Order: sequence, then C-alpha cells, then structure tokens
Amino acid sequence: MLDRLERFYDAVPRDGARTEEFGALVLFVRDGAGWPFYARPRLDATAPPSLADVTAVRARQRELGLPEAFEWVHEITPDLLAVARSAGLTVLEAPLMVLDPARLPDPATLSDVPVRVLDPADPGFAADVAVRRAVAAVGFSNGGTTRGDAGPAERDAAVSRLDVATLEEDATRIADGRRISVLAESPEQGALASGMAMRVDDVAEIAGVATLPAARRRGLGAAVTATLAHELRAAGTDLIFLSAGSEDIARVYLRVGFRRIGTACIAEPAALIG
Repeated sequence: MLDRLERFYDAVPRDGARTEEFGALVLFVRDGAGWPFYARPRLDATAPPSLADVTAVRARQRELGLPEAFEWVHEITPDLLAVARSAGLTVLEAPLMVLDPARLPDPATLSDVPVRVLDPADPGFAADVAVRRAVAAVGFSNGGTTRGDAGPAERDAAVSRLDVATLEEDATRIADGRRISVLAESPEQGALASGMAMRVDDVAEIAGVATLPAARRRGLGAAVTATLAHELRAAGTDLIFLSAGSEDIARVYLRVGFRRIGTACIAEPAALIG
C-alpha cells in the first residue's frame, strides 16, 4: 500500500510540472501560474537523500522563487527526517490515513449542511472555484478544529478573480476524473466548508478540506470528506488516502472511516510551519 502511495505522490505533480534531479531528490517545478510544488525522494534512488541533496534543492528553490518545501512518507524514507532537521527545516509529521470503505458513512448523517459537487458545465463554475479557494484560504490561515470568529465576511473578502488558465485547468481535470471539488453550503450563509480530491488511476488523495472557523464543530469537515470519498468510490477508486494536519484533525477523519497507516512528513523553513 505504501508503495502505491509513493507512486501516486510522484505522479501527481508530473501532470503539471517539469522535474530537476538533485541526488536522491527530485524537484517539481511548475511553469506558469498555479500552486507551487515541492521536492520528494526519487522513486529510483538507491540511497537516502543526503544533507548535500537537501541544501542543493533549497538553493535551487530560492533561485526559482519557489517555497523551500519537501514532502515524503516517513515509513518509505525514514532517514530523511533527521537530515531535514539538521538542515534547519521544521518537519510536520502528519498522520497518513487510508479509507476503510466498509466504515464510510452517509454524508447526510454527519452534518445538516448539504455538500455540492462542483460541475464545470454549471454557469456559476468560475464563482464556485473562487469561493472554494477563499474558504480554504480562511480555514487554513486559522488552523485547527476550534471555533473562531472568521466567517462569511472574511470568506467574501478573500475571494479573488481567477485567470482563465486556472479555471480551464480545474474544469479539464474535473471533466476527465483527475479532480473532484465540493462545497458545503448553507442557504443563509453560503459556502462554509470546502475540499477537493486528486486522482491518478485507482488511487486518490483527499486534500484541502477546510471549514470557516465560525462554522466549525458542525460536522462540515467530516461531511465534505465523506462526500469526496463517495464520489471517488463511485468513479472506481480503489485506494483513498489523506494526511491530517494534527492528531485533533485526524480524529475527524476517523469518524469518516479512515485509519492511520503511517506518517506524511512536510518540511519547510521553521518560520513557515505554525
């Protein structure tokens, strides 16, 4: 299972990035607009990444104006944890979890707010994508699971106009099954939670699940995750996984039928992980 996840991690960025190799690491570089990628261990590496490899990648990331970001699965590349820390990076050790389909609940039993799957054919698709991103921006800038003050007003202030290329990329990937995006919406307050999934063949990762702080503790994150999982299963996805940002967040995913199988490591300069 971990080998399948490792191949997935390597395949996803190759869809929209070129690669540069530095010893046992590969750096994914996106040309043009879009979410910047990271460096990961090479699938064909015969030795673990060294401090020199990490240092070379960081220098190249700075040269390209990219975040100094690294991702890997600890159980696959255990030596990289100490190397990254010795390089002065802070490492988030996120619970890596996979879905047990037999324990996947009906989303309607988790929250009273309906969850809608985004459709590129919908005339409001561009607005939906912008709102999904705004919900995620507000949710992740106010991390954790506790309730807070940020709500619809902060979401609306975070909405930004998206360029045509970004919208076309989203629409194309949704249409061909590589991506699923959803919104949990209240008739009175609009979008309160959002999430997405990325799919390669029969493996998919659920990511970007976020809830506005003012709407937390209502089961929205669980309902969004369950909806995505049901959509992925209906599309024939055999292995569905995610990484939880903390043990508290992992408990939300336990409710949806996920179980922990390992640790996903995310390393960045110390000031960037809070």
